[in-house]
Amino acid sequence: MEKKCRYGEKYPHLFSPLRIGNIKMRNRLICAPSSPSMIDLNGHFTPEMIAYLEEKALGGAGVVTYGEAIVHSATGKSHNKQLQLDSFGVRQGMTEAARAIHNAGSYANIQLSHGGMYGGLASVGGDVGTNLVAYGPSDMRMPAGEVKAMPIEMIYEIIESYGKAARLCKETGFDMVQVHAAHGWLFSQFLSPVWNKRTDLFGGSLENRARFFLLVLDAVRNAVGKDFPIEARISGDDLTEIGLNQQECIKLAEMIDDKVDLINVSCGNHEDPAMFCRTHPSAFFPRGVNVYLAAEIKKHVKTPVACVGSLNDPAQMEEIIASGKADAVELGRASLADPYLPFKAAWGQEEDITPCLRCYECFGATGELEMVKCSVNPVMGEQLAAKLPVKQPDRKKRVLVAGGGPAGMEAAITAAERGHDVTLAEQSDRLGGNLLPAGAAYFKEDIHKLVQVLEGRIKRSGVNVRLNTKVTPEYVKHFNPDTLFVAIGSVEIKPPMKGLDSEKVIMAVDAELNPEKLGNKIVIIGGGLVGAEAAVSFAHDGRKCTIVERKPLIAEDVNSFYRGGLMPQVEKAAECYVNTMVKEITDQGVLCEQEGKELIIEADHVVCALGFRSPWNLVDELTESIEEYYIIGDCKKVGKIYEAINSAYYAALRV
Repeated sequence: MEKKCRYGEKYPHLFSPLRIGNIKMRNRLICAPSSPSMIDLNGHFTPEMIAYLEEKALGGAGVVTYGEAIVHSATGKSHNKQLQLDSFGVRQGMTEAARAIHNAGSYANIQLSHGGMYGGLASVGGDVGTNLVAYGPSDMRMPAGEVKAMPIEMIYEIIESYGKAARLCKETGFDMVQVHAAHGWLFSQFLSPVWNKRTDLFGGSLENRARFFLLVLDAVRNAVGKDFPIEARISGDDLTEIGLNQQECIKLAEMIDDKVDLINVSCGNHEDPAMFCRTHPSAFFPRGVNVYLAAEIKKHVKTPVACVGSLNDPAQMEEIIASGKADAVELGRASLADPYLPFKAAWGQEEDITPCLRCYECFGATGELEMVKCSVNPVMGEQLAAKLPVKQPDRKKRVLVAGGGPAGMEAAITAAERGHDVTLAEQSDRLGGNLLPAGAAYFKEDIHKLVQVLEGRIKRSGVNVRLNTKVTPEYVKHFNPDTLFVAIGSVEIKPPMKGLDSEKVIMAVDAELNPEKLGNKIVIIGGGLVGAEAAVSFAHDGRKCTIVERKPLIAEDVNSFYRGGLMPQVEKAAECYVNTMVKEITDQGVLCEQEGKELIIEADHVVCALGFRSPWNLVDELTESIEEYYIIGDCKKVGKIYEAINSAYYAALRV
């Protein structure tokens, strides 16, 4: 990558060194703990997992952290596939991972974890092979099953396992360890004044409820020595009635102040859907929403403090460090969307940082596919394959890309970077395609930024852009390209429904781009992702919204992680009619049928959000006269941003 300025000069505080124990970080950027399911059935690292960690280090972060390594598999494995530090043969992969991170220029960190009761209960991350008994602080009944109070003997056995695990991490080359005491796992459960009803040394006062955690920190210190860095992840506020409040979290931070070298401040509870979207902030929260928690704890401790909170903008990170809110910034999903964020920020290329869309495709893939992927980064999860050499073009080709949406732009950029002469033709007056309406809502600024990033890459790569140019079969014949990419997108579905041609009806794309056309009372036909998000956006502007959906659930096909953040917003924004059929658009509004009964929903305007279809007939016409062509994006199969960018990138690599 081209370097535009001296290292770190635009963000001098962010790129100043930080000493933590016996390591000196070259900048204040840490890749936060993450643990995609690229672990084998023995609980060991796979080559894919190691390549994933390695790329983060190549991206320039000071420290790269692997998340949720289990110290006591018999009781604490909370996910279906996790690194198990007490598994025979685990050393080889750990050593290879630490070496890969070192060879790429970063320090290697690893998070020590235990799921507590979720080692025996089905959870967000684990529903296969849970332990026979779920052990928590006290006997209780959870929705997923019965929990038994952890015996004293087991508590001390687990304390010992933390020490053994920390020693193993040091011996296999890791430079620091993080002890996880947040997000509803083992120590959160013991710290909870609601869950912990013990009457022994590990229950009652906050000091007693924290004893388990404090003894573990002592065991870890004894195992790794005085100067080896220990990081602790704690909450700044659990933000739930079952957890600690902010003042109690501050007291906990004070208790560990002389035991650790870095305090990582997070919040929330991984197993509570509403809190999950705050722990890992959704698009409905501002960037850096949780930084204030770290800033408050920093006032009360002498230990350096790290913050989290869906941070993506180097300028915001610089302000956090410069103003003293935190000493380091930890990047989670931002380092998946663009592992090279630190490098780009350091060398003045921040305009080329690929923004995380906070769509939770990464979380969804971890559970559904047992790997990781990213909507905006086609290499994410494919780092091992990406290390193999890509066949270089035999000759420079004349490439025509039809369509300037995400697929068309990605294909044009990739083909141009491979040395081809690329022309991109877009029938409208600007690039972006369906990203433009998708990014119009107040909470979709990240998509708007993605368009800007792709436009910048188009310009720098030398692609010849022709706007207001519709590609027809005649245009293809006249242009006579060697290679054609068909990326003409999709068309909105408008069924032959009575009244749908009324002036009251506005198609979803038009409504999103031109909300000023809408009156006060809006009925949205279709409760998929487009309709649900449109309701949130229109209600935010002061309109009264109603969603009519024939299926039993709104946004039924959306991944569960994003849906968990979306639905509370939808429920506030709109009255929802599910299992409801639209029969006709009338002068009064929308005539519907629900459970055999007809009803009229009044509307000033009706927004048609019934989805999209691929224009296969147009695709066939465009490809009829050319030998080498690639069909990408929605015109191949209507999908998400991930499918558009992924299909375009890998198709262009074949040219």
